[in-house]
Amino acid sequence: MVRPTPRTLGYLAAWLGAAVVAVAVGLFAVTGVGASVRDRGPLTGQAQAVEAALADQEGFVTPDPDAERTSRVFEGEYGSFTVSCQGAVAYGDAVDPAPGWRALPYEQGPDDDIDVLFASGNRSIELEVYCNDGEATISDREVKTLPDEDD
Repeated sequence: MVRPTPRTLGYLAAWLGAAVVAVAVGLFAVTGVGASVRDRGPLTGQAQAVEAALADQEGFVTPDPDAERTSRVFEGEYGSFTVSCQGAVAYGDAVDPAPGWRALPYEQGPDDDIDVLFASGNRSIELEVYCNDGEATISDREVKTLPDEDD
């Protein structure tokens, strides 16, 4: 049986140390920077506000009465969706489908995020909007196309 030399053990320890550092840096990059790259970064300065706004009932939030209420319109081929924010609390104010599109019933809030689903034929576009520092921000946009039905 061949015994490893102290030099070989040193190389092995150095390699293992480098591997641990590389994994730690990778995890930090994916969790910290990855969310920002996807434009879904953390709620700047509002994580505690969101938690404070959540009441005992699931899905019910109370806006900060001192927060200014702002509004933003999201437009696309589907039409438009108007969302207002009061701090970390979102309100679905209005939906205006484009010709040939319809909007299914949507959340009006108050809530921590608001969803709307637009549909046209075999296509659908779903928007999920949350409030980041009092500004309405799209957190998710799903576009789906169903296959044509063959009779």
